Amino acid sequence: MLTLPLPSSMTWCKVHCLTASVPMVLPTFLKPWLPFGRIYGAAEARKPVQEGETRFLLFKNESDRLGCELQVQHPETLQECGFNTSQPLVMIIHGWLVDGLLENWIWKLVGALKSRPVNVGLVDWISLAYQHYTIAVHNTRVVGQEMAALLLWLEESMNFSPNKVHLIGYSLGAHVSGFAGSSMSGKYKIGRITGLDPAGPMFEGTSPNDRLSPDDANFVDVIHTFTQEHMGLSVGIKQPIAHYDFYPNGGTFQPGCHFLELYKHIAEHGLNAITQTIKCAHERSVHLFIDSLRHSNLQNIGFQCSDMASFSQGLCLNCKKGRCNTLGYDIRMDWSGKSKKLFLITRAQAPFRVYHYQFKIQFINQIEKPVEPTFTMSLLGTKGEMKKIPITLGEGITSNKTYSILITLDKDVGELIMIKFKWENSAVWANVWNTMQILMPWGVTPHYSGLALKTICVKAGETQQRMTFCPENMDDLQLHPTQEKVFVKCEVNSKRLNHNGCFIWKPKLHKESCINLNKAYM
Repeated sequence: MLTLPLPSSMTWCKVHCLTASVPMVLPTFLKPWLPFGRIYGAAEARKPVQEGETRFLLFKNESDRLGCELQVQHPETLQECGFNTSQPLVMIIHGWLVDGLLENWIWKLVGALKSRPVNVGLVDWISLAYQHYTIAVHNTRVVGQEMAALLLWLEESMNFSPNKVHLIGYSLGAHVSGFAGSSMSGKYKIGRITGLDPAGPMFEGTSPNDRLSPDDANFVDVIHTFTQEHMGLSVGIKQPIAHYDFYPNGGTFQPGCHFLELYKHIAEHGLNAITQTIKCAHERSVHLFIDSLRHSNLQNIGFQCSDMASFSQGLCLNCKKGRCNTLGYDIRMDWSGKSKKLFLITRAQAPFRVYHYQFKIQFINQIEKPVEPTFTMSLLGTKGEMKKIPITLGEGITSNKTYSILITLDKDVGELIMIKFKWENSAVWANVWNTMQILMPWGVTPHYSGLALKTICVKAGETQQRMTFCPENMDDLQLHPTQEKVFVKCEVNSKRLNHNGCFIWKPKLHKESCINLNKAYM
């Protein structure tokens, strides 16, 4: 273990000061954490924190990349920097720096925020973040205290309430935000903190006082995008640490980041490929937040769920009692007292929104052995269509059973009006199936011979609409290899739901409407 001394005095006396009697203990296995960054020996002394190493910059417009420095106890800088006390203050806090330079996402986020009526600022702690990781972790508490001192000064000198402050921290910057919140004294509390994939190493499993936590602001929301473990470490923190914790794509990794091709990238680009691959998933949290500002008409919705496995079955698309919320800037801040984990699927690039559907497919299997067919679905809606969506049941069809799956669409097809369901197996399998139909002892006049598909129940996550689809021809429920069957909306008999979560329906269809739907789909 490596013990680092803390500075013996602090310049900000209005916040909870650190003392030399409380050392920070750091595990030595984190010395070489991640294959990039500057590596220090265990005996190397920590550079003491100097007053003025943290700067607070305010940006006047979208193209401003220099910023104007706000200085505590210098009220003239507020006027010089164009600080508007009637508008909220949003402060961006960067994370650990590999090369000592601010990353490009900062300017993208500044530009997106400037489209809203807010003061936009940056906590520049470059010299303290461009350190060995363990040292940068140590510095997060110091920077958080300096941030708290600024906010207390704004309250005292300008009567600017901390409740009007929104801190947005990325990676280590998320924990800086937490320390700023926990350092606020007495009645003062920060309005909102957003953590963008808060750093995991040296924070995972620690007490709420040693990381970002729900107690650090009136409202705390977090987006987890890279919690996949490697050698026992996860770049982003896995545990829920906010009022609302969002886990896009399960939070472990993100589409489009190509981690499976890492070795190929290393051969082509050297160790820099590792940096870029990790950066892709870790930084996705930032781009999801920017997307919420740039595409406010295409907001991503998260759904409360216990885990990704349940979510992948479509079991959690329920918005009753506040069980879903908007990811990003326009989140609904109505925390009810219990922290919530929310899951969602996204695209690989902006706009990231997809449309979530739960499909409950009721099969009837009269075969004694499991059947493992390959299916596709084509969907027709009032705004468009999606063809040949692969269906994965995750297991063989063994008996009469309803399977629940999650389907996501990249575009809005509107209200669903028709489903085409196809058994995609080859003609060879079709011949085998036909032989089985002849040889298998079906008994006396069986109602179904082989595999039949009775109903498809659908719930749209974004609209919360429920629909039940029945075979166009109720006299022929049997499904054959290479065959495509058409399903249209059933005539609902009741607003009640059956045990499968489907509306009670009548097997009676309007032939004229079915003919019109078929024409529309051809």
